[in-house]
Amino acid sequence: MTPPPPQPRSPGPNPTSDSAADPRPGPGPLVVLFGATAGALGPDLGSDETDLILLVWQVVEPRSRQVGTLHKSLVRAEAAALSPQCREASGLSAESLARAEPLDKVLRQFSQLVSGDVALLGGGPYMLCTDGQQLLRQVLHPEASRKNLVLPDTFFTFYDLRREFHVQHPSTCPARELTVATMAQDLGLETDATEDDFGVWEVKTMVAVILHLLEEPSGQLFSKAEVVKQKYETGPCSKADVVDSETVVRARGLPWQSSDQDVARFFKGLNIARGGVALCLNAQGRRNGEALICFADSEQRDLALQRHKHHMGVRYIEVYKATGEEFVKIAGGTSLEVARFLSREDQVILRLRGLPFSAGPEDVLGFLGPECPVTGGADGLLFVRHPDGRPTGDAFALFACEELAQAALRRHKGILGKRYIELFRSTAAEVQQVLNRYASSPLLPTLTAPLLPIPFPLAAGIGRDCVRLRGLPYTATIEDILSFLGEAAADIRPHGVHMVLNQQGRPSGDAFIQMTSAERALAAAQRCHKKVMKERYVEVVPCSTEEMSRVLMGGTLSRSGMSPPPCKLPCLSPPTYATFQATPTLIPAETAALYPSSALLPAARVPAAPTPVAYYPGPATQLYMNYTAYYPSPPVSPTTVGYLATPSAALASASTSVLSPPGALVRMQGVPYTAGMKDLLSVFQAYQLAPDDHTSLMPVGDPPRTVLQAPKEWVCL
Repeated sequence: MTPPPPQPRSPGPNPTSDSAADPRPGPGPLVVLFGATAGALGPDLGSDETDLILLVWQVVEPRSRQVGTLHKSLVRAEAAALSPQCREASGLSAESLARAEPLDKVLRQFSQLVSGDVALLGGGPYMLCTDGQQLLRQVLHPEASRKNLVLPDTFFTFYDLRREFHVQHPSTCPARELTVATMAQDLGLETDATEDDFGVWEVKTMVAVILHLLEEPSGQLFSKAEVVKQKYETGPCSKADVVDSETVVRARGLPWQSSDQDVARFFKGLNIARGGVALCLNAQGRRNGEALICFADSEQRDLALQRHKHHMGVRYIEVYKATGEEFVKIAGGTSLEVARFLSREDQVILRLRGLPFSAGPEDVLGFLGPECPVTGGADGLLFVRHPDGRPTGDAFALFACEELAQAALRRHKGILGKRYIELFRSTAAEVQQVLNRYASSPLLPTLTAPLLPIPFPLAAGIGRDCVRLRGLPYTATIEDILSFLGEAAADIRPHGVHMVLNQQGRPSGDAFIQMTSAERALAAAQRCHKKVMKERYVEVVPCSTEEMSRVLMGGTLSRSGMSPPPCKLPCLSPPTYATFQATPTLIPAETAALYPSSALLPAARVPAAPTPVAYYPGPATQLYMNYTAYYPSPPVSPTTVGYLATPSAALASASTSVLSPPGALVRMQGVPYTAGMKDLLSVFQAYQLAPDDHTSLMPVGDPPRTVLQAPKEWVCL
């Protein structure tokens, strides 16, 4: 490092005179700092994630109006390539940067030289002063975080010369649009146009601006410093909170194992609001790689947007604008239990997943052991439960420090009872999301009996006239199955293809197909058994309509035999769907007498002509019955998907209605008071009627009123 000769001191009191003993009031020593990276300069400084290559600084004593020696130091960059803008403005080369010192040594030299200059000018604590906030917030702090360097405390408080200038001259342009040149021009200062040493002109001009501002009468100059938070503060968020949309961003592409501390480290140098990191979860309660971040003000948010496609490890992170409503929806909650749990500050939150349903606080505390105590004992545990009080197997625990949390994480996949327990880092927002998800469980989740017959008829056959396809690829479609069967597809009954979905509505790998006869089913099984579909062999075995019916109702069919559905109710005793009896009227006679017969029963209707097209809604029909283990997909056939022409004989034998005889009513008990018409209709979705049908839905105790008049495609009852 070769500093240039000392600069002449500006006019001011003589330090050896008597007036030096009574200095003018003002802030302590200021260190005017300028820096540059190997990439973008000016307002885009730090936006391209390039390393710092230059630091220039000079000490100013505001009370005595004295200045110290101007210093300039090059910094070795890991990526030696310079952008054309930087090469042209600085005149530096990759060879000169290769001989420079690394950042950690330059920072140590910076502290030593500044301390020496401050001591020569009278001593006292000093503060940094920069042109804007990019140098510290967007360059020094992120680079130090990437290189695991610990910055001195002096880099966490500083003065922004642009804001100080705007306080004195508010009539100028906004503070973020100011530059060193415009500030000097507005003050009428003469600058050295011959100075071509990169960074030196900027520091000299900033010093001249500071000295000129100190001459102006003002009690607010250099009175409020900018602060860079050293640590992210966790905390709860309520759904009643109002979050400014100008302070929220969405980060996408995060590693699934990343925590709120990892997100805060990615935005190192920017002030995130307390509890301002909300990791988003998917429908299964797992992190989906997105997070919503709320910053202290809009300027911090604008700086965060400049970190679009910066890297977290080997992954680049996308940063977009978001709204305050989105943040509150993810991070907010209304549970008092959660608010009390999250009221303890500076706690590390861990999530335990897979707990036995019988596990209590003592079991969890014993599992964690005395070496990693939970804050507050049993009060530091929060068990997640269904609205009816049943445990979900999830819990959250609080720990006082990072060391205790690390000790608890070593219990990951430890055994409690007969189950292994997963432990993950968690956040206050994740606690709110998990509790909100279980609090908003599906409407009518515990129906005790099927309310209507299955929404499609299964034509009864003689003997084993069905085939079961087992081991289908999860991506297999109806067309793939028809192509797989080949010539046997012509023997499928209308609406005879039933793909079995799991409880999440995804393909289970099984399908049932109704054939026109037992002989055709056996021939199809012999011809197609263990044929390959998309690099997987598929088993094709004959079965009966009864076996198919029971599997679709939740039973299992394996090589060892057939198991009935978990809840075999008396109303399910008929062996097949086709033999379901008409649903009796469940409204008492006294209540039914209060309503006109025309309100209770639809008008007589003439069966419509058979049609080969009978589609069902896109989503799988989920009735949320407590015994249902599988959900059948919409029934199709080669004729309904355009694979084969519809035989006239098949049309003649096809059923024209899927409901019980006209006039059947259903009484629903236990409906929540908050349930609306749409909620009730959604329970009966996918029950198709002919276009000329009319239905009504009448809350008991209310005047009769028609909900749907002349439905075009779908009705519910």
